[in-house]
Amino acid sequence: MTPSVNKHNTSEIEFTHRESEEEVVHLHADSALSMDNNTTMQVHADQKCITNKRYMPLLVINYVCLFVGSLAASLLSKYYFIHKGSSILVSTWVQTAGFPLLIIPISLPYLLKLTNRVPFTDFTPRMLVLSVSIGVMLGFNNLFFSWGNSYLPISTSALLLSSQLVFNLIFSVIIVKQKLTFSNVNCVILLTLSSILLALDSSHETPKGLTRKEYFFGFFCTIAAGLMFAFYLPLMEKIYRRVNCYEMVMEMQLVMELAATTLATVGMAGGGGFAKMKAESRMVFDKGCVVYWVTVLGNVVTWQLCFMGTAGMVFLTSSLTGGICMTALLSMNVLGGVLVYKDAFGGFKAISTVLCIWGFLSYVYGIYKLNRKEQHKALTRNKNHIVNIAAN
Repeated sequence: MTPSVNKHNTSEIEFTHRESEEEVVHLHADSALSMDNNTTMQVHADQKCITNKRYMPLLVINYVCLFVGSLAASLLSKYYFIHKGSSILVSTWVQTAGFPLLIIPISLPYLLKLTNRVPFTDFTPRMLVLSVSIGVMLGFNNLFFSWGNSYLPISTSALLLSSQLVFNLIFSVIIVKQKLTFSNVNCVILLTLSSILLALDSSHETPKGLTRKEYFFGFFCTIAAGLMFAFYLPLMEKIYRRVNCYEMVMEMQLVMELAATTLATVGMAGGGGFAKMKAESRMVFDKGCVVYWVTVLGNVVTWQLCFMGTAGMVFLTSSLTGGICMTALLSMNVLGGVLVYKDAFGGFKAISTVLCIWGFLSYVYGIYKLNRKEQHKALTRNKNHIVNIAAN
């Protein structure tokens, strides 16, 4: 909840609590805000805390995008490899090749007259450099994920990615000064135990046709992907603290994915990936040419939903909350792998899933208690502020 004090025809003062437990006062006006490079950025309503009527729908929409995108992208990526698709570069390329779709959330609010801000109006050269640099890192992260996903059962890959939460917490403490609490430390410990149990059981489910060397290569590539993504989340949170509208978040995401796609395209062109892609659809993929291109298109769209939802969650909440929400979806990915692809689901994996869910629920309960406490403090402060104004 976001308590607020409003006075007509004056600036609106809103108090918001974020995962870092910092209380930020946002002043909304039609003036201009000075930037580091002496340019100005028009001050618009801060969508991180504007009102419950707009904040909550945006939060729900992004979590739905994250849920649908994460589950569908994992299943479709595995479907590609199961049916004799073999190109790691294709799997990497499709993860960000749908970046033009982000034009929709960027331009739609302006076209519908929901905002006066023209897209890319406040996009500074510094933001461009940051977005391109992070996009290159994202491109390598996607490559590691593709390697891991090509070798591992989807349920194993999903549970291994839960290890990113450990690194997420560490990087959050270092980069955005995330405070340690019982709930977030307990969650990280439980998820770490979940990954350890999975590793102990991994030797019993090496996919047919793969050597142990290839299997463990995929195992460690997945860990590396989790590590890089854990660094990406708090880094983006730090940058998003200077951003006050969702459209600009999507603009930065578009530039990042353009950089990542460029990196993947260079690899595809250098390795003859596009020609191999055409040949693969006709002669290799065992479900036929049409299903092949539908699978590729489905991957392009669902990965965009996943990335859009992730960026939105970090912007609206925090990097740690975004990581927690993604981890909560891992159990759905595990169940999806078991139901759709008949992945093994023995005792170790069952216990790992339970620990994953337990850690998430403990974290959510801790956040609920913390939000109630901070809401009470904010309401008391607002009440005292009103009393002081009346007394004067």
